Parts: sequence; structure tokens; C-alpha cells
Amino acid sequence: MKVSPLNLRANVVVPPFILARVKRTSSNPLVLHGRHFGRTVFAMCNYPALLTAGILRLEELRDSSIEDYPADVRREHRVFMELIDSYPGLVDRLTNGEEEDIIHVGELMGKGASGSRGDDTKTLKSAVLEWLVPRGQALIPPLSRNIKSDQTKQSLKSGETAVRGDQWPLCLYAGYVYDPEDPWTGLLKSEILIFGYKHVFTSPSSVDKGPKATRSGNAHLHGMKCVTKGSLAYIATQIRFAISSSSIFSRTDTVTDSENFYHSILDLLEDPDETKEVIDLMTWWTRRIFPNSSSSQRCISKNSALSKIREKRAGLRERAAMSPT
Repeated sequence: MKVSPLNLRANVVVPPFILARVKRTSSNPLVLHGRHFGRTVFAMCNYPALLTAGILRLEELRDSSIEDYPADVRREHRVFMELIDSYPGLVDRLTNGEEEDIIHVGELMGKGASGSRGDDTKTLKSAVLEWLVPRGQALIPPLSRNIKSDQTKQSLKSGETAVRGDQWPLCLYAGYVYDPEDPWTGLLKSEILIFGYKHVFTSPSSVDKGPKATRSGNAHLHGMKCVTKGSLAYIATQIRFAISSSSIFSRTDTVTDSENFYHSILDLLEDPDETKEVIDLMTWWTRRIFPNSSSSQRCISKNSALSKIREKRAGLRERAAMSPT
């Protein structure tokens, strides 16, 4: 008997063994971990291939350095290392298992990642329409494209002209304002991105409330204390897709070019030359989504007792360093 969402919605009686199988799969720790990892670290990933290549590369790295590999392989290996470090006992399970075991683990994690992506895509499609202000206006086009002419509109609608993933829409910018002289100004700080992040990570109801993670939110369930680069790129990709006319998210979709867009955002956030701007951006995001997560990220009042204690301690340390031993 084949069970579909229509069967369940129609209240068809489903055999208990099928329900048990569905429950076991959806609650599998590897599936659950894949859901969170895809949202927060790396979304566009073939997990069986990632794990298989990663295990083989661990053997190769005994006699070489990861810096000897191309940039795309180095990124893949960073993702692999984050994955095995985030799941206790995973590396032992993979290294001691057969190839079939590695593929099975990858398939479970991949199922979780694709499942969470599908869930978020579905809920954000309708939510984004309610967040767009003012209502009734045309959606904002990518930066380098002016769709005011009927010819350009028709070309985009027919698919004759495609918008590349590295052409970022104005909805990524605060106030939907782009400064070509300073492209960093307001980038990834728009209100709709904040709404999208809260919707996915702290719960849909938190969008209209304060930035407090609810007990049922994904951030609370997984102990998130800060916004990650991967999660910001993920939300930006979801929001961009939500304002498109496409209904099904696909990594290989050349119309939305979502995978290229996701990688272009992640490339910027991981660029060593942009470290200062990225640190400022991530701190800005964490203060808005998790304002009470870390005392190290709070500004200390200049005239507070804590600031005076630290000032005094710094003075004592400086005098001690200057005095002869």
C-alpha cells in the first residue's frame, strides 16, 4: 500500500507498521541532524558523496596538506570536518564501517537536509507575501536589471532572459537601497531577511514579537546561540526563491539559479579579504536574533561598575609590565 499526503489528509486508515516506519525515519538522529546542519552550515550538498570523499581524503592527508588542494575541495573538506565534529562518534562509525554504511548515513542526513529545505520553502512562500510592504507593488528586480520596459518584462516572463544567481536582488539590502559606491552598506540587513530568519529559526510567531527564541523553535531545540554564515546564506536563498514565480525548489533549476546564488553569498562571507565586514555583519545579526546569548557580544556601558573594574585591572597590568623585575 502506497501512502501519500493525500491518503493521510483524507483520514484513510494506515496500517500501524507503516506509521511506525515513517516515525522511525523522521525521528532518526541522523535525519534530525541533517535538518539542522543543512540549515546552518551547508545546504547544497550531496551527503553520501561528501562523506565518501571526506573519509578517503582523511587517508590522503596523512601525507599531504589540505592547502595543496583546490579551493572547492578545501571548502568541501571544511564542511566534512564540521559535519563529523558536530556529531559525536560519527567519524568512528564511518571509518570502521563499509562503503554501504557510509552511503546509508549520507542518505539519512541528506533526507533531513532536503526535508527541512522543503518545509521552509513551503511556509516561506506564503509568509513572504504578507511581509512585502506596501502590498500590491511589483517585486523588486535584481540590481543590474531594469524591468520597467514591457520588452524586458516579457523576456523575463518567457524565460528568454534568465537572472543569474550572482545578480543579487535589492531585497537583500536594508531599506532596499543599493549603493554602487559602497556595496557593503546595508547588505544582508533587510527587514524581510530578519523576518525570514526568525520564521525558520525562532518560530513563525516570533516574527511579530520580540527576538526571543521560543521553546519550540529550531534554534532552541539545537542550542543555537549565534547566527552562522551558512544559516544567513540559507535564509537569503530561501527569501530570494520565495519572491520568484517558481514553485519547486531545485538545486539544478537554471531559472532561479538558487545554487549559484547560495554559493555567491557564502563565497563573500568566507572571503578572508572581507573578514572585518563579515565579523561586523555576523555580530549585528546575532544581536538581533539572539540578544542574550553571549555576554562577550554585549556593549558595556562606559560608566558601569564592570567597565571601571576592567579599566582598573588594565591599569594594574600595564604598570606591572613596565616595572623592572
